[in-house]
Amino acid sequence: MTTIAPLAIDQADSTTAATLNAVKSKIGMIPNLYSTLAKAPSALNNYLAQNEALAKGNLTHAERELISVAASQANGCHYCISAHTLIGKGAGLTAEQMLSARAGKGDTPRNAAIAAFTHALIEQRGHVDVAKLDGFKAAGLSESDLLEIIANVVAMTFSNYANNVARTAIDFPVVALELNA
Repeated sequence: MTTIAPLAIDQADSTTAATLNAVKSKIGMIPNLYSTLAKAPSALNNYLAQNEALAKGNLTHAERELISVAASQANGCHYCISAHTLIGKGAGLTAEQMLSARAGKGDTPRNAAIAAFTHALIEQRGHVDVAKLDGFKAAGLSESDLLEIIANVVAMTFSNYANNVARTAIDFPVVALELNA
């Protein structure tokens, strides 16, 4: 049951409606997350701006999607697991790569480090052990990568928490949240 219903575009103020229409023009739909965030236009605009800025970083689209599914798994967000499994496929990731990232692992040392660091950030609330950080660096993550991963985790955690609180109806192909399902 949804606890914060999406805002219908015809109920939005003109600025928010224009933002939602821009989303629709860009991706072909207005996901329920965006319509829900539209109830607080500053939250919607913040989320869009964060993701636009992160897309210009050094991490690839596929790496950002590994972070998205790893963070969504760690935060228990069924909506985002479903959405980012589809988006990750579009970024060139296989189902196996995404399942591995959701478990905090990866098919390459770098992907494994990205997924494990994402899980560690969430589980340890940012207090990641220095020896673990050294291990992530040894696996090929630069200090810049670590900071970009943190920024991606922050954006994803915002989305995860918003969806978890709102109980946003999934408008993507549904993917099981449980890893063993």
